[in-house]
Amino acid sequence: MVQSGGCSASDFRDVFKKNIERRVRSLPEIDGLSKETVLSSWIAKYDAIYRGDEDMRRQPQRAHLSAVSELILSKEQLYDMFQLILGVRKFEHQLLYNACQLDNVDEQAAQIRRELDGRLQLAENLARERRYPRFISADMESLYVEELRSSVNLLMGNLESLPVSKGGPDFKQKLKRNSINNSFLDMGDEGDILSKSDVVLSFTLEVLIVEVQGLKSVAPNRIVYVTMEVEGGEKLQTDQAEASRPQWGTQGDFTTTHPLPSVKVKLFTESTGVLALEDKELGRVVLNPTTNGPKQAELHRMVVPKSSQDAELKIKLAVRMDKPPNMKHSGYLYALGQRVWKRWKRRYFVLVQVSQYTFAMCSYREKKSEPQELMQLEGYTVDYCDPQPGLQGGRVFFNAVKEGDLVMFASDDDQDRVLWVQAMYRATGQSYKPVPPTQNKTTNCQGGNQKPASPISLDPSQRQGVEELISAAPCRFDHAALFTMLQKHTLQHRMNDSFSCLGWFSPGQVFVLDEYCARYGVRGCHRHLSYLRDLMDYSESSALVDPTLLHYSYAFCASHVHGNRPDGMGTVTVEEKEQFEAIRSRLLLLLENQITHFRYCFPFGRPDGALKATLSLHERVLMKDITTPVPPEEMKKLVQRCLEKAARINYTQLTQYAQIQADGPAAPEKRLEDMMRLGELCIEVLQQNDEHHSEAFSWWPEVMAEHAETFMCLYRADMDAALQVQPVDSWDSFPLFQLLNNFLRTDPHLCNGTFHEHLQDLFIPLVVRYIDLMESSIAQSIHRGFEQETWQSVNNGSTTSEDLFWKLDALQMFVLDLHWPEPEFAKHLEQRLKLMASDMMEACVKRTKSAFDVRMQKSSKSTDFRVSLSTCTMFNVLMDAKKQCCKLCVLDAGQEIDKQWQQYHSKIDVLIDEAFKDMISSLVSKFAAVLDGVLSKLSRYDEGTFFSSILSFTVKAAAKYVDIPKPGMDLADTYITFVRQNQDILRDRVADEMYTEKVFDQWYTNAMKAVCVWLTDRLDLQLHTYQLKTLIKIVKKTYRDFRLQGVLDATLHNKSYETVYNRLTVEEATAAVKVGGGLQGISMRDSDEEED
Repeated sequence: MVQSGGCSASDFRDVFKKNIERRVRSLPEIDGLSKETVLSSWIAKYDAIYRGDEDMRRQPQRAHLSAVSELILSKEQLYDMFQLILGVRKFEHQLLYNACQLDNVDEQAAQIRRELDGRLQLAENLARERRYPRFISADMESLYVEELRSSVNLLMGNLESLPVSKGGPDFKQKLKRNSINNSFLDMGDEGDILSKSDVVLSFTLEVLIVEVQGLKSVAPNRIVYVTMEVEGGEKLQTDQAEASRPQWGTQGDFTTTHPLPSVKVKLFTESTGVLALEDKELGRVVLNPTTNGPKQAELHRMVVPKSSQDAELKIKLAVRMDKPPNMKHSGYLYALGQRVWKRWKRRYFVLVQVSQYTFAMCSYREKKSEPQELMQLEGYTVDYCDPQPGLQGGRVFFNAVKEGDLVMFASDDDQDRVLWVQAMYRATGQSYKPVPPTQNKTTNCQGGNQKPASPISLDPSQRQGVEELISAAPCRFDHAALFTMLQKHTLQHRMNDSFSCLGWFSPGQVFVLDEYCARYGVRGCHRHLSYLRDLMDYSESSALVDPTLLHYSYAFCASHVHGNRPDGMGTVTVEEKEQFEAIRSRLLLLLENQITHFRYCFPFGRPDGALKATLSLHERVLMKDITTPVPPEEMKKLVQRCLEKAARINYTQLTQYAQIQADGPAAPEKRLEDMMRLGELCIEVLQQNDEHHSEAFSWWPEVMAEHAETFMCLYRADMDAALQVQPVDSWDSFPLFQLLNNFLRTDPHLCNGTFHEHLQDLFIPLVVRYIDLMESSIAQSIHRGFEQETWQSVNNGSTTSEDLFWKLDALQMFVLDLHWPEPEFAKHLEQRLKLMASDMMEACVKRTKSAFDVRMQKSSKSTDFRVSLSTCTMFNVLMDAKKQCCKLCVLDAGQEIDKQWQQYHSKIDVLIDEAFKDMISSLVSKFAAVLDGVLSKLSRYDEGTFFSSILSFTVKAAAKYVDIPKPGMDLADTYITFVRQNQDILRDRVADEMYTEKVFDQWYTNAMKAVCVWLTDRLDLQLHTYQLKTLIKIVKKTYRDFRLQGVLDATLHNKSYETVYNRLTVEEATAAVKVGGGLQGISMRDSDEEED
């Protein structure tokens, strides 16, 4: 993009912004940092890098030349531009300007008339002598003469239509100078016209009074002193001294704005008279110092009164005048100009710097702060020159030249002239450096027959060349060849400009070239053929040229050669036709090369529309004539051939950029890594082609698709070679499939294309083999895992179950992430994985159920039994299996589900539900067995049994001697503790509350039913007090505990509970009547005083 020179700073910024935006959008979200913030930070960083150290707040004082060239330029700016283009030095241009009187409208009109007359005479001579160019038809000879005459007549008509000017040269120059400030086209080249008030100088003067000599008219003991003043300033005075020793060494400091100030120094003595009002003046001296004056103290004769005796009175003093920084040089010169200093006389000049780019040559009078006249030096060229005869005064000469102005200067000293020329050379900023003349012509001859010298000191060879150009007749030159040279140099200057021009001339350059062709009769076909030749030279050297520009010039030449010009039939020379055919052949090759290298000739689709315009131009060039269109199939085949070459070139460039060697000794891992990186680059290339170049090829979308297939088929060869060297059962290549498939399946042209189908065929065996091995591995891990399972809780289940579900989910996600493009195989893969998950799930449930049964068989039936953590883990495994079943064993909603699959999935659900029921029943049976043990202990106290009478007697006898605990409390408390602790274990360890509540419901129901059956068996017997107390406490605490665990009232107040409650209430009342003291606080009635 940089080497082509066809992209502006805005193009680079847009390309950078789009690429960064694409990369940032593809990244995951970051909490607290928005992607818009990241994008704006990148753009700000790019702008900072692009600007560098440039301060955006500081606007440049002068517009850059490339920006100026895009505007309509003034005449002076066009002069400067073409001096640079043609390598004409400034002083040469100024000499030609003045010699040709380019500022004189009348002279220019006369010159044009002479040229037109000369062109008419040449046309007549051609017709008379029949010296015609070779035409493609002999009938064109007479038409050629008519063309020459009509072009001259057109210029004559244009000249005749111009109004006659009313004023002379001074009038026009005045108008020109006054219009400069109002012109927006000067862009700072002309600058504002200085006024006298713009030139400000400030000087510092030091006046040092040393002593007075020759003072005789005053008595030795009289007091004398000296005063000093600068014209228009304050007055200072020295100390007093005796007349016998008039010495001071006093310095006075002054400031002034006068380049030629007047310094007055006076000597006074004190008056002794009573009536004297002022001291007596003894003498005075008036000095006019300059910055070039002596710095040491010197004796100056003082002017004394007429009656004074001090005829030889002198004062020794020094006047030092410092030069301000903006004063570059000063001194006395003779001067004569056309606009200023119109009389040859000696003046005091000061070279003043007004600003960084503005200098002025100012002349001053004595005791004046403003210059009398001034000349702004911008645009002038200073140089040494020979003595000018007829000018009185001055020994050595130099001058300053500008278009329409010449100022002559003279100095009395050669060294002073050198200093003046050097100072003005630095001020003008001219490229030409003045060289002092070798032959010292110091005398300004007066009289005699001396030949007038040239106002500019050119070498003889230079002067002869310029004079030949001035006196040459324009009609005698070969303007076609000269125009070719002019246009070539102008285009070279334009292409080297920092502005991205794409081969287009600036408005000012077009204006000059148009004027040249019209004035000197350059044929339009010759102009455009030369232009095409130059533009193709740049295009072949990798510079970017706007194809629209080539199209315009080619269309003009084609219409001219084929005789179909809009302005009618014109003459066509044999040379023009031959050149056109040569350029056509060359242009066809160039355009075909650009289409083939479209990624590099038009990077990122820049400039906008250039590739599309190139295709349009190619179609235009293929036309045999101006009316017959190109057959669509021919154009399609040509583009197809170009894009086929482009695929090979792009892939070769890509492999070189990635530094990848297809056949080499690299390790398999390295080759696969290279293929991944190369695949990413290939995808990026195709995405860029689709984003930036697909619009240009929108007429042939299938051709662009073929180009992409060809490009990927080249990648296919390297990919196959890299995959063949991979080890057997190596799965590192799956990311490569995912990368390529994710791109191909979203591309409408490449999806299920040649390369895509090859990619699927290549990876189908790998995917099937991978799933087979994973199925075998998972089955083995289930077998080994459950054999060694410790049933420690891990997340939602056990170690084996978690590993199983993770592997099944990872395998299904892996296949899902493949996004297999072929629907049938994708459906087959999903169904197989779901079936595999169902089989694995069934094995997991069965192994868990068998382990649970074994654990229940080994557990105790006493109140010491506690639900183990492993038992809770088994419950959690089944719960997790039921949850995972919905995800791992169910097909997507979008797929059709047949009856066989539905029955298979229902079988898994039924298996899990039945396993849950069996496990809950087994656990509740274990709890019921514990309660049966408690009730069996209470059966010992049944009325009428031998064991009951023994226990009652033993208790009564022992109560006489020791305090025994309340009967029935140990057994009831042990059972209640058993219930509560198992409830807490199940509540804390079992993950799903729904199944915990099912266990509690069945447990409570079975417990109440068991108590009810036990009481029913003793319906005819009265309960022993011990039995009654124990059952009351067990029933009440059981009821309360299960109610706190969330068992519903409908379950709590079931029929068994009501039967038990009524029986125990009756038994309690009977015992209260029979035993006087009651049951010692144990009752079926609710009370807050009961012990927990």
